[in-house]
Amino acid sequence: MMRLGDIPALPDEAGAYRWFYADVTAGPFSAVCIFMLGSLFSPRYSVAARRGGLPLEHSAVNFALYHEGVRRLWVLSEYPRAELESPGRLRIGRSTLTYGESGTVCMEVEDWTAPWGRPVSARLTLEPLTPMGEVVRLMPGLPHYWQALAPRSRARLEVPSLGVTADGLGYHDTNHGDELLGERLAGWHWSRTHRQDATVVDYHLPDGVGPLRVTARANGVRCERGAEVETRPTNFTGWGLRVPTRLHAGNTVVGQARLLESSPFYARLEARHGALDAMGEVADFRRFHSPLIRWMAHFRTRVERAA
Repeated sequence: MMRLGDIPALPDEAGAYRWFYADVTAGPFSAVCIFMLGSLFSPRYSVAARRGGLPLEHSAVNFALYHEGVRRLWVLSEYPRAELESPGRLRIGRSTLTYGESGTVCMEVEDWTAPWGRPVSARLTLEPLTPMGEVVRLMPGLPHYWQALAPRSRARLEVPSLGVTADGLGYHDTNHGDELLGERLAGWHWSRTHRQDATVVDYHLPDGVGPLRVTARANGVRCERGAEVETRPTNFTGWGLRVPTRLHAGNTVVGQARLLESSPFYARLEARHGALDAMGEVADFRRFHSPLIRWMAHFRTRVERAA
């Protein structure tokens, strides 16, 4: 089985980005943790990148905890630097992402809620149950890539500040690109579903590009691109963002999509039914770059200034 080792190369050109995403479902809890370099949530990077601003100057940590679909914690902190402490350990602020020698993934968050500054201590530990997936170019001819690093994992979620310790299934991937999202890639929606025997990830892309599907099992990870664009029911959030009505695992309906997060350009959704558990996101990056939405994004972010 391929094993996680060194942190991939960090982006160093204006407009470039990379993030490391993980989520976990553990009983009534679900959580998402993202370490971002060239933060897709940063209104400052949206402006600075066009003037030569570098991605590591706009690094960020996002952590969200939900209990039965209701948000309990929200961390989104932006920092003026990030550093590789070793080939397998990334630090942003006081938070770290570590790839262990045994193949484990550990995301430790030591930060404060946004915007009120309540201290948060959280740890997400993943033990991969499948190999890594291949690096995939999301859109033909565009420099945006995705890789499922640990698509199905044994997971432990610990949030000492709320007395939470829970075990479940986890997921981990990375996205990276050489230009701002929204320049030419308008957006996407994707979902991952843990089934009893496998984890399925579906990526739906704009401009008539066929969807990507990854199926991860203990004996391998298969990636295929659909020949046809799938049409499925959608509705609009209160912000006017189009989101799927139901979440799917391939052609299997998991259930009605429940909104965990809703904003003018981004939504996070969840659905559960029996042994099926799905988490999904919808992003409209072109909307994010509008001045009004950039202004609104300031209120969801805590910014750490350079010393």
